[in-house]
Amino acid sequence: MEVKRKMTKSPIKPAEMLIGALLRVPAQAIHRRIIHELNEAGFEELRVPHMAVLQFPGPDGARPGALAERAGISKQAMNQLLRSLESLGYIVRSDVPNKGRARIVRLTRRGRAAYAKIHDILREIEREWMAELGPRRFAELKEILFLIWQSPLAR
Repeated sequence: MEVKRKMTKSPIKPAEMLIGALLRVPAQAIHRRIIHELNEAGFEELRVPHMAVLQFPGPDGARPGALAERAGISKQAMNQLLRSLESLGYIVRSDVPNKGRARIVRLTRRGRAAYAKIHDILREIEREWMAELGPRRFAELKEILFLIWQSPLAR
């Protein structure tokens, strides 16, 4: 999906924008695009809420509680998403040997295929953003976002 849009000037100055919107709006656009392209590629059942499970670094081998914490949602909400993905054939949940009631999530073959497609879509989005911003500015954007991602600011 090639997206070429002319950047439009906003009456709002960058300094007037709040960081939450500046980060949220592009993230939401990326999630919508991922789901749209996954649906077109044959993963018709996936919806934006499923991104809470399928986001980097993926659910494979993770416990439901860790996935809930990563996504910033309740364990109950995560379990609902996991039940949905399990019924659709994207994941399976299994017991952890010698860990009582502990469970882990594993991607199925279909889940791995969807996760690989997400990476393909994200690589295309990165190419488009690099073309729009230029290689230097795009590299700076990624570097700054990575610094924030690693810092206590993102925890």
